[in-house]
This record gives sequence, C-alpha cells and structure tokens, in this order.
Amino acid sequence: MVLGASNLILALPDLIDDLRRAAGGPVEVLAACGHGRSYGRWSRLLFIRRLPGITACGLWADLDSRPPLPTIALVTDVGNDLGYGEMPETVAGWIETCLVRLDRHGASTVCTFLPLCSLEKISAFRYYAARSILFPGRRVSRPALLERARELDRHLHRLAREHEARTVEPDASWYGIDPIHVRRRWRRRVWDLILAQWSLRRPPGRSTPVRLPLLGAAEMRLFGLPRRHAQPACRLADGTTVALY
Repeated sequence: MVLGASNLILALPDLIDDLRRAAGGPVEVLAACGHGRSYGRWSRLLFIRRLPGITACGLWADLDSRPPLPTIALVTDVGNDLGYGEMPETVAGWIETCLVRLDRHGASTVCTFLPLCSLEKISAFRYYAARSILFPGRRVSRPALLERARELDRHLHRLAREHEARTVEPDASWYGIDPIHVRRRWRRRVWDLILAQWSLRRPPGRSTPVRLPLLGAAEMRLFGLPRRHAQPACRLADGTTVALY
C-alpha cells in the first residue's frame, strides 16, 4: 500500500522492483499517487488530467475485498493540499482517515514528514516561482504556508505516535532548487531508509524498474472526460500485480 504524490510516482517503478526483490517473490501493490495528488479532493495536472482524492479513491474498496495478507504501507507526500489552500486540521483529518483504514488491515505503516528543512530555507523568489508552477492560480503567501506546514507537521507527528507508525524525517540534503521533490541521486537512499523501517533490504545486484502505464489509474478525468481502467494495471512475469488508483 503506497499513498502519495509526485515524489512517489517518480520513484514507484524502482520501489516496486525493490519490494519484490526484498520479498523474494511476487507482491501485490496498491498505489494511489500522482503529480499534484491531494489526499481529500480532486486534483489536476496542467488542466489535462484529474485524479480523485486518495481518501475517496477505489483503493480502499479493493483492499477491503482482498483476503487478509501481511501488509506494509507508506503514507508520504503530505503537503500538496496546503498549496491548494486547505487548512492543516483538514489535511490531518484526511491522513487520519487513511491511517485508521490501514490499522484495520493490520498494516505496518511508515509515514514521512513534511520537508520543513527545505521549506524553511526557501527564498521568497523561489517560493513564488515554485507556487506559480506547482499550484497556478493559488495565492497562499510564503509566511502563511510555512506556518501551516509547521502545524500540519505537528499533526503528523501526533498521528504517527497514536497509530504506532514508523517515521522518516526528511533531510535538507535531499532537496535542491526544487524545495519539495527529492533529487534524483538521493531517491535510492530515501527508499532504502523507508525499506529499513519495514525491516527490508534491497538485495545487491542490478534492478529492473517496472514499466507502468502512463494513464492507468482506475478512475481519472482526461481533458474533462471521465476514464476508467480495469485493475490491476500491470501484471509482471513473477506474479506481481500493480493496481493504480
């Protein structure tokens, strides 16, 4: 179970391969992620593609319909909703909904916190440039966003404690000019830290990134038109399946 936004979708092909190699066999991956993804509302990418909020997508019904299995979960990329103008307590409520549902399935959950170490250092110019690219049309000021990010991060720390989730704290070195996306050369290191929280290790040897369909999500709107795709979106030769929501 992997929930997140752009950092997750960029690393997902490698992460899936790491998981199946670490498990020594096929795994079932349920993923709700995507550039600009929101945890609680429809979100869009460049007026082209829209995806439902993670709490409302079909992943949860799919999970409930499956027989009980050992389950690990990742909750990451929490913060896009602040860029959309949502308040910290609202976003925290959406995250708590996800954690409660994961608890029901006995998931071993890892949460990553907000990259405050990067956001705190961003200049006003970089902030407004990033806002215009990532959240066009939004008018959240830099001081307001930083204060909301700090408050949301406090909520995340509390929720992680209450739900006994393992945690990963971002490091400033992971980020460059872009304050929220992990630099390519650090992605493997970040996922190794996450795997370690599940007591998994990426085996040595050459990995084979998984090819995922670009527009394979179960539900989306493309240029305003609804599209649905049967899941799993990807089935690998070893029996691994990947369902995208």
